[in-house]
Amino acid sequence: MSTGGSKKAQVSTDPPRKINVHKFVESRASELESLHSIVSNQVNNDFRSKRNKRRRTTSFNDRVAKKRHRKRQKLGVADKINALASDKDGEKVPRRIRRRIELRKNPSNGFCTSGDGTKRLRTHLWHAKRFKMTKLWGFYLPLGLQGRGRGSRALLRWFKHGVLVHDASYHVAIQLEGSEDSLMSVLQMVLVPSPSVQHEDTSRFVSSGAIYGSAMLHQVGGPHSQSIAPVIYMWRPFDQQTGEDDSHDHNAVEHNEPPRMGSNSSFRQVWVWIHISAYSEGYDALKFCCQKQTDEKGTVIKCFSREGQLAKLEVFGSKASQVLQKILKPFMCVSENFLEFKKCSVPEADGETQSRKSSIENEEHLPSDAILSLTVWDPRAVPKNMIGDVSMLALTRILEAEGKEHAASSGIFDKNNELQISSLSNSKGCNIFSDNKNLWDALFGVNPPLEENVICMQKQHQRMDFFCLDGPKSGMLKPSTEVQCARSCPIMLIRNNDQKGSHIGWSIILPLSWVKVFWISLVSNGVHAIGLREKHWIAGDVGLPYFPSDFPDCNAYSSFMSSEAAASHQEAEKRPLASRPFKVPIPPPWDSVRAAFDKRTTGEQENAISTEKDMADGNSSSDTTGNCAIPSFGHRHRLFREIFLRTSSALTDYMNETHSEQLVLFPQVPNSKTSFLKIMKDGSKISRGQNEISQIYYDHKICFIRVLLYAVKEGVFEEGAVVCAPHLNDISLLTSRSESIDSGFQIPQSSVRSYFKEQSSGKWELQIPEDPALRKSHRWPIGFVTTGFVRGSKKPAAEAFCEAVLLARLREEQWNEMPVMHQRKEIYVLVRNLRSSAYRLALATIVLEQQNEDVRYM
Repeated sequence: MSTGGSKKAQVSTDPPRKINVHKFVESRASELESLHSIVSNQVNNDFRSKRNKRRRTTSFNDRVAKKRHRKRQKLGVADKINALASDKDGEKVPRRIRRRIELRKNPSNGFCTSGDGTKRLRTHLWHAKRFKMTKLWGFYLPLGLQGRGRGSRALLRWFKHGVLVHDASYHVAIQLEGSEDSLMSVLQMVLVPSPSVQHEDTSRFVSSGAIYGSAMLHQVGGPHSQSIAPVIYMWRPFDQQTGEDDSHDHNAVEHNEPPRMGSNSSFRQVWVWIHISAYSEGYDALKFCCQKQTDEKGTVIKCFSREGQLAKLEVFGSKASQVLQKILKPFMCVSENFLEFKKCSVPEADGETQSRKSSIENEEHLPSDAILSLTVWDPRAVPKNMIGDVSMLALTRILEAEGKEHAASSGIFDKNNELQISSLSNSKGCNIFSDNKNLWDALFGVNPPLEENVICMQKQHQRMDFFCLDGPKSGMLKPSTEVQCARSCPIMLIRNNDQKGSHIGWSIILPLSWVKVFWISLVSNGVHAIGLREKHWIAGDVGLPYFPSDFPDCNAYSSFMSSEAAASHQEAEKRPLASRPFKVPIPPPWDSVRAAFDKRTTGEQENAISTEKDMADGNSSSDTTGNCAIPSFGHRHRLFREIFLRTSSALTDYMNETHSEQLVLFPQVPNSKTSFLKIMKDGSKISRGQNEISQIYYDHKICFIRVLLYAVKEGVFEEGAVVCAPHLNDISLLTSRSESIDSGFQIPQSSVRSYFKEQSSGKWELQIPEDPALRKSHRWPIGFVTTGFVRGSKKPAAEAFCEAVLLARLREEQWNEMPVMHQRKEIYVLVRNLRSSAYRLALATIVLEQQNEDVRYM
């Protein structure tokens, strides 16, 4: 017998999509009433808060907010994002609202500008709330953290144990396009050292785009032409595996796409990154060279600026790589075999820990000055189910997949266990130096990131779906397909090292519209932001020159010091006349070093100054009291020049030109006649005949080289301090254990103000004391400090520029006359701060004696 009934409907166990609050409360009414009765009995039916428990605040008073809202309504600014119109009376929108609306915009190109044309960084709003801002080089830049300009000890702790970030978007990239041989000719005309004088392997790696090069940009002219600024240059990489020629050169040029070719006539692109303070001068020099090359050889070379399109973030610190591993997630693998490598790289045991551990350990095997091109996810919306992370980029993929031993057998590592750059760039596993078309092609463009409100609404929808709740339809924001593709960003990672080759951080080159996204992500992960002052401290701690403070031969240095002098004078004018410090020369008077060669007096031998007869004969005079021998040279004309040498080859050429090959300066290619390295090993004395001294012809070219100063016992060397030549008895007394203070190591307080005297023309000159008693404490200047000690550094060092010939004479005298226990390859000098009367003994280390080039900077 059939039942004839229908099947029972299945009851859904899922929670309802919508919840009726009123029905929910009615079903729980009895429970709520019972809870209310219990609470009312406990408080005696008095639900008022006790008077002693009340907080005396005005947070409940919203009169200020209502007044602000009525004011906005009156001005017609109901929608702050889109409305910038004034009311009927023509009143302007408040500046605070106008600036916030302007700075919240994120166009693909260009900087926001103020009324006077001053540009603002994309991170200006973030910095303005936390940093002291300064108007410099046409930008509003963060000078440093709020306060009295201290905090270097805390900064160095962050640098040693944490991560620092600096927005260096004020650096500008100048892009050159043309054939490879033409571009190489242009670079050889203006860069020192020239790319042609580099090692063959290094030059090939730079031209292939694997690493970047550092050099000084000069005006077109001779070897000692006017310096402009230090720059880094990088070539757009191309596939070196395909050495075949491409017959579509002209089509590639027209479509702005570089063909993959290995010949010198291939179309190439190169970036020259320059500081904004020297941008106009450097851009004009490069454009002039390109035009000159076009006129002479008929090859078209394009030169244009990428200002307002590319940005640069500098990340410093010992944990910089770990932070970048958290933020940078690869959007696309850099190789077709990436997934296979990833599958092989994760062990079955603790895969995540082992992968991250190998990433950190293998960082030291990355090549110096490496350039890594990536396409990464938007750090605000990284998918959870993505495969892998950047770790140590593509290098880790190779090391984890094949293993260190197998990689060594495949030719990736050499005999010394060092990484081969050529093996990496041609590795079959992945190409870490891949071409990044979105960044290099100026006309291609990069889509800006998703707006913050869109991402927030998407996250809200995900949360609503997770709780099975339907949000209001008015708030549904569906990003279009065009906006969806802006979830990835092309970037370039540049490895930064100090002068000793140690890794200090990374530089991230990315589109300007993506700076805010990566900046907030870095700061949210515990990275400390720094300004210009803190960056200068880091440069002084690692021993790198800082532009423009440590480049006195550049016009940017002169203009920067002029503004510093004006600011110092204005600050001094605010003080009372009784407590106002006396004026000191800013910048230092570099011309005063010439007095060691030209200033002459007669009848006073204690000054170690040659007589006029000796000056005419071209002989060098020495002091009978043990003073430093100051050389004197023939003077056919009075055309004085200062040159600053930053390469060993330039120093060697200079010594050959001035017939001073016997000077005890040893560049990386030491002179065979007087190799000071050989003299140090043998322990012999430096012997030089009188005829050798007379052959030196200096031609009044004052040559400065950079040195690092370390205090022997005590003292703090400030910026602008004068470096003087000591007497032998000064060194012996200051190096002894006696604590007695000799009067010769201090100048009288009356002489501190008159050591340098300002003339009516505004020029500072060295004053020689006429009193013989005061003249005994006078020491001749041989250079000046450009970067002082950084307080809190483990081994503080000051950077200075000293005259090369005088340094060689001091070394010769100290090596021959001092006891064996005090003989050093460093040179003893005296340092005196301009507002102090005490001389401090220091050891000067010549930078060019430790490395071939001194062109790196921060």
